[in-house]
Amino acid sequence: MISASKLLLALFIAKQAVGSAALFEDHQTVLNQCTGSAPEVQTYRERFIAEVFRPESTFQTYGNGIDIPSSFVKNSLMETAVTIVQDKLGLKDGDVSYTSGYSSETSDYAYLAQTHRNIPFVNAIANLVLKEGRIVSFGSSFVKTDSIASPHPSVRAEIAIRTAERAFNGVYNRHPTKIQYLVLPDSSVALVYVIQVQNDDIDLWQEVYVDAHTGEVHSATDFVSESGYEVVPVGRQSVLQGLLYQEDPEDKQSSPLGWHNDGKTSTSHDTSGNNVIAFINNQDKTTRESASGLQFKYIYDTTKDPKDAANPDAARVNAFYVINKIHDIAYRYGFTEKAFNFQSNNFGKGGAENDRVLMWVQNGNGKNNANFAAPPDGQSGTCKMFLWDLNKMPMRDGDLDNSVIIHEMTHGISNRMTGGGTGRCLQSVESKGLGEGWSDTMANWIEQNSTYTRDYTVGSYAMGNESGTRRFPYSTDPEINPLRFQHLNQVQAGGQHQAGQIWANILHNVYATLVKKHGFSSTAKTNPNGKEGNVLFLHLMLDALAIQPCYPRFVDARDAWIQADQNRYNGANKCLLWKAFVSRGLGMNAKGTPPYADGEDVPADCA
Repeated sequence: MISASKLLLALFIAKQAVGSAALFEDHQTVLNQCTGSAPEVQTYRERFIAEVFRPESTFQTYGNGIDIPSSFVKNSLMETAVTIVQDKLGLKDGDVSYTSGYSSETSDYAYLAQTHRNIPFVNAIANLVLKEGRIVSFGSSFVKTDSIASPHPSVRAEIAIRTAERAFNGVYNRHPTKIQYLVLPDSSVALVYVIQVQNDDIDLWQEVYVDAHTGEVHSATDFVSESGYEVVPVGRQSVLQGLLYQEDPEDKQSSPLGWHNDGKTSTSHDTSGNNVIAFINNQDKTTRESASGLQFKYIYDTTKDPKDAANPDAARVNAFYVINKIHDIAYRYGFTEKAFNFQSNNFGKGGAENDRVLMWVQNGNGKNNANFAAPPDGQSGTCKMFLWDLNKMPMRDGDLDNSVIIHEMTHGISNRMTGGGTGRCLQSVESKGLGEGWSDTMANWIEQNSTYTRDYTVGSYAMGNESGTRRFPYSTDPEINPLRFQHLNQVQAGGQHQAGQIWANILHNVYATLVKKHGFSSTAKTNPNGKEGNVLFLHLMLDALAIQPCYPRFVDARDAWIQADQNRYNGANKCLLWKAFVSRGLGMNAKGTPPYADGEDVPADCA
């Protein structure tokens, strides 16, 4: 008798033959099927000029590490990293610049750019991880520069700005324009103006690369990814599970002055603070406390329209609460000031500040979706939440679906931690897919509550059905979720949500394996020091973000997990991790470039 998983895949193949829906659709395709109509307005992504070209990259992990010659060890991480990269790539002084880096409790992380005449490259970068004076991983997309443009622009900056604005129907946002080099698909190197343009009406935030000699738009980076509080507690998915009063929910280790004080101004008495400001339409329209003493008790009435009565206030309070909670949890696991997080005040702990999250509640420029724009460290991330009208009336508010908020906030985490805070390194379909997977995974991690790993769905409340926004629940049972690594072959252009479902299900299986072996900690959200499986999992996920290269592939992300375990736990979980990856086809011999192929091999000492 044919298994359910094989039947699902057989149905997929048959559908492909007649041009029907793929095995898994991206978010917008699912929404279009539910509503029975195509999108009303062409989005800027459909008018998109070109993705940033990604030079071929290399990524190596070294387990216990390889020695650094003593002459390479300098007075600072910056000097040491530059010397190592110059040596490994055969470069001279002036060919490498240090862009960012930091030290954590396990490792030192350095991020570098290729340079020519002191001008850095946009898309030729390297990342280096050191542990106890040894190199444990190295990634690079540096290129040979046989044909490189003059470093002296012949097009004025103001003309380039107007060109970028016209190309994307946006407005220059006054972020300082830079001159950098950009590697093109023919391996030549163009001198470009780096210009940011925005248009909130169409959820646009692009970093545009305009040729400083010809005025041509080559490509762009898309920054947008899709006290006392009465709220949906973190751990519950939506308002359907009930609101609950949360007293003093802030973690003082992560937010030392609480959620309403940034150390620069007086305590706020509304939904604004050091980590986030939650508002409707503009930043003046926050929700004020309902009673003195930072009490925010607004009850959401699901029988009324989201904009009626106290519902807008309840939405702002819940969004403010959830973003703060994810800030505090991620901080405990390594997403700190020096690791490029989102805060107005970094308290002298490193990183660029003045970049708290702008949480735009009940945004009116769209519906049935949400997005997060993650620009470089020092610029505020922007989360936009929309109303949903798919299957239920009155409309549903995504601000009361914690899984949607957590998914979006995690885009900010993964975009900042990959590549050293640039916001540029998750731009290919495969790396965007990884980003979608991490976002679903964080929401999944938050809601698991015992040693039994439950199947998980995202966005059930917003969608108005149990299946949520994904084709299959995340599950260890292949009869319920048949997705494997090889199904990347069926992901089409723009299908990052399709790819994300594959990665999130792989990580669901990794999570279940670790929890089955090491147990579950009920205090993991505030105590990252346990040895339980869910604690280990979140440490490894965030550590791996900082280790992996720019534009990672699935195999790079997998290898970063293995190296993260070596760095933090001396490889104690290596075989567990490999067997979990193999369970969904991502073994040592998996073919990591198209056409993708499953691999079942594990290291010899794990067989």
